[in-house]
Amino acid sequence: MRPVQVEIAGPVGKLIGELEEPQDAPRGTAIVCHPHPLHGGTLRNTIVVRVARALRELGFVTLRFNFRGVEGSEGEHDGVQEVEDAAAATALLTRRHPELPLWVAGYSFGSRVVSELALRDQTIERVLLIAFPCALYDPGFLARLRQPGLILLAGADGFGTAADLGRGLPVLPARLELVEIPAADHFFRGKTPLVEQAVHRYAAQALEAR
Repeated sequence: MRPVQVEIAGPVGKLIGELEEPQDAPRGTAIVCHPHPLHGGTLRNTIVVRVARALRELGFVTLRFNFRGVEGSEGEHDGVQEVEDAAAATALLTRRHPELPLWVAGYSFGSRVVSELALRDQTIERVLLIAFPCALYDPGFLARLRQPGLILLAGADGFGTAADLGRGLPVLPARLELVEIPAADHFFRGKTPLVEQAVHRYAAQALEAR
C-alpha cells in the first residue's frame, strides 16, 4: 500500500507525515523519528524507512514525519522542543487507533527525542532506539524508562557504541535489550538490512510474548 500523506497538528504549526497501514489487520501503531534536521534528516531517511517497514510487516500502522522546520513542516529547528512534535504524532495515532498498543522508534537524534517522550508518556508500550548518540548525551536517564525496548547501536559509531553506553549506564535494565552491529558506522553504510532484520526480530518476539 502506498503511504498516505497526513498533516499533524503540531505545537508550532502543521507537521508533514506519511502514514502507512499493514496489509492485514493492524496489531499496533508506531511513530518512527528521523535523525538530526540540520544534517539532512527527513522522514525519507533510509534507516527510518527500513525500521518502519520492519514494523509494518508485523502488523504495525507506522507514521514517519518531518520535525518542525524540515521540508513542509512548519516552525524552526529547536533541538529540544521536537519532543512536542513527537507527542503530536503519537496523539494522531492514538486518535486513529485507540485500541492498539503504541510504540515509538527513532534513529540518532530521533532516538533521543522518543526516549524523552517515553519518560513522560506511560501510554507508550515499547521504545526502539537506533544509534542513540550516547557519546554525546548522558545515557544514564535511560535507566528511568519504564517501558521495555531495544537499543541498537553501531560498533564503529563515533557518536556512541556499546562501550560508550556502558560507561554512562553501567547497569543496563533487563527490560532494555542491547544489540550492536559490528564494524557499522553511524549511518550503517552497507549494513542497513541488518538494522531492519534486528528490528523485525525484536518486534516479532515482543508480539509473541504479549
